[in-house]
Amino acid sequence: MSAPQASRPASDPAELVQPSQAGVAPVERRELRRRATAWALWDWGSASFNAVVTTFVFSRYIASDLFVDPAIVDAAGEDGSPELTRALAENASIVAWAVAIAGVLVALLAPVIGQRSDGGGRRKLWVAVNTGVTIVAMVGMFFVAPVPEYIWLGAALLAVGNLFFEFASVNYNAMLHQVSTKASLGRTSGFGWGMGYVGGIVLLGVLLVVFIGTGDSGGLVPLPSGRDGGALDIRFAVLASAVWFLVFAIPLLLRVPELPPTGAAPPRVGLLESYRILFRTIGRIGRQAPRTLLFLVASAVFRDGLSGVFTFGAIIASSVFGFSSSEVILFAIAANVTAGIGTFVGGWADDRFGPKVVIIVSLVALVLSGSAVLFVEGKGLFWVFGLALSTFVGPVQAASRSFMARITPEGREGEMFGLYATTGRAVSFLAPALFGVFVSIAGDTRFGILGIVLVLLVGLLLVLPVHPRPTLIDSPTAPPAPPRTPESPR
Repeated sequence: MSAPQASRPASDPAELVQPSQAGVAPVERRELRRRATAWALWDWGSASFNAVVTTFVFSRYIASDLFVDPAIVDAAGEDGSPELTRALAENASIVAWAVAIAGVLVALLAPVIGQRSDGGGRRKLWVAVNTGVTIVAMVGMFFVAPVPEYIWLGAALLAVGNLFFEFASVNYNAMLHQVSTKASLGRTSGFGWGMGYVGGIVLLGVLLVVFIGTGDSGGLVPLPSGRDGGALDIRFAVLASAVWFLVFAIPLLLRVPELPPTGAAPPRVGLLESYRILFRTIGRIGRQAPRTLLFLVASAVFRDGLSGVFTFGAIIASSVFGFSSSEVILFAIAANVTAGIGTFVGGWADDRFGPKVVIIVSLVALVLSGSAVLFVEGKGLFWVFGLALSTFVGPVQAASRSFMARITPEGREGEMFGLYATTGRAVSFLAPALFGVFVSIAGDTRFGILGIVLVLLVGLLLVLPVHPRPTLIDSPTAPPAPPRTPESPR
């Protein structure tokens, strides 16, 4: 069989190619592309959770004055009141702590989740199970009526959705090796990332036109809004988003084969032993490549800050600057567009100037733009600085992955990127917790931005001494290496 394949031109779609996942049989190039497309459609569909639930619609909905005592809202009038400001801040704090609690649970359970599927032939199964639970939580959000007491149900469903979405993402990201070759890992990953951005733009546009509408006009499907109308426009938008996720998750489940079981499956260990293994790995990297460990810590911190920008930006826009539901979605569409453009420009700058320059410039811009939001007044200025924040999120995300690739020793990519993902999840509660702390202390939602800016600033300071230079790191099973000189800066 090998001789005929070798005689075919490299561009022949029938040529057999080897996926980068060990144990997966070679497939035709065309078939691998189809699998990659089916895999990326999950990212397209997951925009329904990222963009609609956690960022621009549902979290903003339960943090709004619809979940404040109607007497306080009526007494405040159009200009607001200190009582309404405090009530809105309390709602925003509840949302922040719900996301933070989910982050803590992810951090506690993350070392076990991937271990349960690696080598055991159950990777796609756990993507399906955790995606299903996430979708069920989204369906439950339809029943969160605009009644103050229901905010606790909404916050609980938000926490559950975040928890199981992260679990689904662990195995989904690992499936990248099943749908690409070693040479196309970056392109396939970028394709999925781009599908997520575009999917968010398309879905938000559909929800705006069909359910929510613009200004005083409703969507194509006439649904009552506000407290008196039961906020059915928002609730049906979230329900439609659950269906969207389900539809676009199906191709992955049908097209991408399950990971074949291998004899190399690691033994299943308990939670404490999982953390002992994790800490031993971190300790070994700390001794042999301290700057690599420092980057893992720095990137975990600033990536959580990036998540906070999108998670709480819509809440600040609504509670502080008075954005309506339609204005929030229009801002969301614009934010996704600028984030995509920023990612493209950042990729060019990465190749020309290096990833560290892109990360530092982008983090400085994020800190300055976020700090400005604390002082500006009016929707116009929020649009300016809010879109500036969105523009610089994408370059940091892309350059961070590029930086990690540059400092990873050859042949250790799997271990290092696994640790990269684990450390990122381990501090996923940081920005939500600090957002909640600053809001609770100040009694004003606006001050939550300080928590996000603080996380970004700490990440910036941590990444400054790191240099993109790979160093040799011993395998956990290798004999101890002789002492060698510490990493030296370029």
